[in-house]
Amino acid sequence: MAENNLLFMLLWLGELTAASWVLSYGAEHLSMKYGAKFVGRTLLSVATTLPEIAIVVYAAAGGFYGTAIGAGLGSNLLMMTLGLAVMLLVATTRLSKSPLKGIDVSTFKLDKIFLLATAVVSALLFLDGYNYIDGFIFAGMFVAYLVMALVEMQADKKKAKAAKTETAGGHKVVEVQHAQVSSRTMLKAALAFAAGTAGIFFGAGPFIHSLEGFSTEVGISVIILAVIISPIAGEMPEKISMILLARKGAAGASIAVANVLGSKILNNTLLLAVAVFGAMYHGGFFVSIEANPILEYQMILVTAVTLIAVGMMFKKEIGLKIGIILAVMYGISLVIQFLLPQDLTLH
Repeated sequence: MAENNLLFMLLWLGELTAASWVLSYGAEHLSMKYGAKFVGRTLLSVATTLPEIAIVVYAAAGGFYGTAIGAGLGSNLLMMTLGLAVMLLVATTRLSKSPLKGIDVSTFKLDKIFLLATAVVSALLFLDGYNYIDGFIFAGMFVAYLVMALVEMQADKKKAKAAKTETAGGHKVVEVQHAQVSSRTMLKAALAFAAGTAGIFFGAGPFIHSLEGFSTEVGISVIILAVIISPIAGEMPEKISMILLARKGAAGASIAVANVLGSKILNNTLLLAVAVFGAMYHGGFFVSIEANPILEYQMILVTAVTLIAVGMMFKKEIGLKIGIILAVMYGISLVIQFLLPQDLTLH
């Protein structure tokens, strides 16, 4: 039986890798029209987080509120440390097709501020548990982030258009020809993005189940499964997409950074809103997700890690040194988690 789970795990991992490659191709080409930040923040973040959203909906609607909240917390902890570390390792070494000395993160100031704000707000609101009011607050913050991303994208497009017109001496013919080529490219990119998203959505579930089944059958402890294997499995689509993008040089790395920041903001807003609304579906409009000690410890740990990790990104560039520090932080967080209670299925 373990051999069957191992085979299925490898097959679904191959499917996820292929889907992530198609998704990264679509994201890279969509960014030509919509900008790396907007695509990474919104489209790619939502696409790679779909499996998590599905898990949170299922858990919350079934009454497993702790599992729903824990899924988002585990994702933030993993990707703000090990996820970013791996991406930096790939982008700044010969693992990349065009290695960078560092990744410019100076243009992501609003994202970093928004991530810090949503991390702090979500932690503070959890002091007395989450209820329907908090659900609407989280949904509102997510909409505000989308509006911010859209406004900034439009401003960037205007700047790029003005610069292009000036370079071309005001000849409109250049712009028309570019638009015709871009239209065909965008259609191909959109289809690739949709296909990659569908592949990730349908492949993530079976991969996670086969990995957990294999781990259980070969005798891996419940703690290791909960703290290490399950979060890594749940984040596999995002990690694969990040690695593939980071290998493509500066443009791909920029999309990858936007994806990390955007998806973690999404976890602090949309994912928590979904958890609350799922709980309301299960327990009624006025149900509350209680702040039990287990989740409180997790919330404190994840918030602290997020503040430290984002704090190190408030500079023009981040490179391999920051990646090493983040990897060490992941190791330390694992040790801390092993010392904390692991049962997140409490209501």
